Amino acid sequence: MSDKQYRLGLWLRDAHAMEQQAETMLKAQSSRLEHYPELRARIDQHVRETQSQISRVEECIKRVGTDSSALKDMAGSLTATMQGLGGMFAGDEVLKGSMASFAFENLEASGYLILAVAAEEAGDQQTAAVCREIMEEELAMASWIKDHLPDLTRAFLSREEADLTAKR
Repeated sequence: MSDKQYRLGLWLRDAHAMEQQAETMLKAQSSRLEHYPELRARIDQHVRETQSQISRVEECIKRVGTDSSALKDMAGSLTATMQGLGGMFAGDEVLKGSMASFAFENLEASGYLILAVAAEEAGDQQTAAVCREIMEEELAMASWIKDHLPDLTRAFLSREEADLTAKR
C-alpha cells in the first residue's frame, strides 16, 4: 500500500466517524423540533442521506483495504450526544442548532473535497466519485440552511414575542 493509499484509508475512517457523529446530532436535533416542521422535515431527509453516506464510506473503506475505527465512531457518537444534550438548555436552540449545522455541513463538504483529491492521487477514481457526490449532498444541506435561516430567525422572534415556545 502506498503512502497516499494509507493516508486515504485514515481519512476515510475519519469521515466514517464524522458521519456517525452527524447522524447522532441530526437525530437529536430533529427529535426536539416541535414548531419548525419544514426544518424538521429537511433534517429528517438529511438523516437518511447521512445513513446512505455512512454506507458509501464503508464501501470505500473496504475498497482501500482498511476498516472503520470503532473507537473513533464511539468517540464521535459520544461527542454528538453531549452536544445534543447541551442544546436542550439553550433558549434559542433552534437557531444555535441551525448555525452549528451550517458550519458542520461546510466542514463535512471540505473534508469530502480533500478526500476526493486524495483518492484521485491514490488512483482510486471510484472513491473520488463517491466523495464528490457526498460533498455535493453536504453543500446542498448547507445551502438549504443558509437559505432558510432568515425565515427561521423571523419565526423564532415571532414565537418568542407572542410568548409561545420558540426554542424548538
